[in-house]
Amino acid sequence: MNHFLRRQQAARTAKRPLLPLRLAAVLAALLATAPLPATAQERYTFALIGDVPYSGYERAELPKMLAAIAEENVAFVVHDGDIKGGREPCSDALLRERHTMLDASPVPLFYTPGDNEWTDCDRATAGHFQPEERLAALRRLFFAHGRSLGRTTLPLEQPTGPWSEYQENARWTLGPVRFITLNVTGSNNNYGPGPKPSAEFMRRGAANRAWLGESFALARQEGAKGVVVIIQANPGWKHYEGGLTHQGYRDFLDQLKAETLAFDGPVVLVHGDTHWNRIDHPLRDPITREPLQRFTRVETFGYPIMGWVKGIIDPASPTLFRFETRAWPPR
Repeated sequence: MNHFLRRQQAARTAKRPLLPLRLAAVLAALLATAPLPATAQERYTFALIGDVPYSGYERAELPKMLAAIAEENVAFVVHDGDIKGGREPCSDALLRERHTMLDASPVPLFYTPGDNEWTDCDRATAGHFQPEERLAALRRLFFAHGRSLGRTTLPLEQPTGPWSEYQENARWTLGPVRFITLNVTGSNNNYGPGPKPSAEFMRRGAANRAWLGESFALARQEGAKGVVVIIQANPGWKHYEGGLTHQGYRDFLDQLKAETLAFDGPVVLVHGDTHWNRIDHPLRDPITREPLQRFTRVETFGYPIMGWVKGIIDPASPTLFRFETRAWPPR
């Protein structure tokens, strides 16, 4: 009998761990399928600059600012145009010097052309160049390789087919967000001095409309949570909402508004041009006429005030984007 009892006791002892082991397995399975807490979701950061360098001081400071930006572990920098002052010559030598400066960025750097680099180059103070010839020079120098600038580079998508000459237009992704650049510049977007638009404006406008529409369609197809559109010009939101849109920007703003209303997530428009750093909601709901909170305009710093804007993509946040302004030099 004692031997039998000892065997029963041994069997009970051997079976005791089975229940907690099963519970542990069930708990592990539940944890594996449960959504991650917000703190565990990855955040993504990037930097925005523009209208720089304009002066000798800014030429000396920009490499330092780019180095400081890199220390914050951003994925990339976007320069939204005007890499020279309006009175500086639009010469090959100057463009090569600015290319070398931006290409030395410690992190990948994306760039879209500004009016100072081509649209306004016909001015006597800028060397009296032919604008379309200067745009062609920019394309050869900055946009011929299918990658960003910088010591380390990132690939980008560019137009093909009938719009393949517009290599300055690009798109790429960061996390759940699609980024899009378009060649939309200051000085009324090279519309021309007369009542009729220039041939260059008409063809580039068609290329921009095709690129913007295709890019938003891709964002919807991919299930992107947000879209960032980068141009150089301040397209005049106040005038647009008041029904007094500048001719050079009407088609772009009409399309951007329609695409924003048809997209489920937040949309950000980044631009420079008027040198007034601001973050606001200038697009109005067509029914309530209240500012559309899921559309954000970010205007970058510009001469004579240096600085940059840090963009944060937080998939756990209902607004998705957050922006922080950083003066330079740091105060």
